[in-house]
Amino acid sequence: MKKWVKLPQIMQTEEVKKYYDILKKKKISRFFKRIFDMLVSLLMLIILLPIFLILSIIIKLTSRGPVFYRQVRITRYNKTFRIFKFRTMVANADKIGSLVTVKNDNRITKVGKFLRKTRLDELPQLLNILFGQMTFVGTRPEVKKYVDSYTNEMYATLLMPAGVTSPASIKYKDENDILDNCSNIDETYVNVVLPEKMKYNFEYLIKFNFFKDIYIMFWTFFSVIK
Repeated sequence: MKKWVKLPQIMQTEEVKKYYDILKKKKISRFFKRIFDMLVSLLMLIILLPIFLILSIIIKLTSRGPVFYRQVRITRYNKTFRIFKFRTMVANADKIGSLVTVKNDNRITKVGKFLRKTRLDELPQLLNILFGQMTFVGTRPEVKKYVDSYTNEMYATLLMPAGVTSPASIKYKDENDILDNCSNIDETYVNVVLPEKMKYNFEYLIKFNFFKDIYIMFWTFFSVIK
């Protein structure tokens, strides 16, 4: 971890310091977490290459636009990066609607619905993990617009790399249902959904250890297939 004085100014608050002190003591878990991320992401990319190719061809043949969705997100230490996801929506979807999606969002393609339901659209994030921009388990990366609405305490989630899955993302895997009938989707997400998800994110930071990450990964797998 960076030294406290090297953190972005916006993170140097009393609220964040509480979590910083907890995580700093967990050097061994943080070390094994990164080693695990690098080795497993590389192995999975090699094994899943045929699936990547098949899905890429299907996406390209069934809708106009690129295979990958490369939106700018925020990760550790408030740094920006471009996330890799299989595109599940029409091209330029960000420009014709909200930055979050709802259950019956008409921007989602037919193939995209399947990819989202099975979470196969998340597979390309293995590249982000390999590059060190993300990790298997951690707070889901938000766009800058939503990070700008964070409270001081919420910035504590940026002490760790953004994750592909987390207890919050499992608990709120059907968050689209909550946002489906909202008159103002962005406002509801920031004021209702995000604060509730953050409760789970804070708990994760406090209880973080490498073996619990493995448990969360299995929990994610079984929550997807059931």
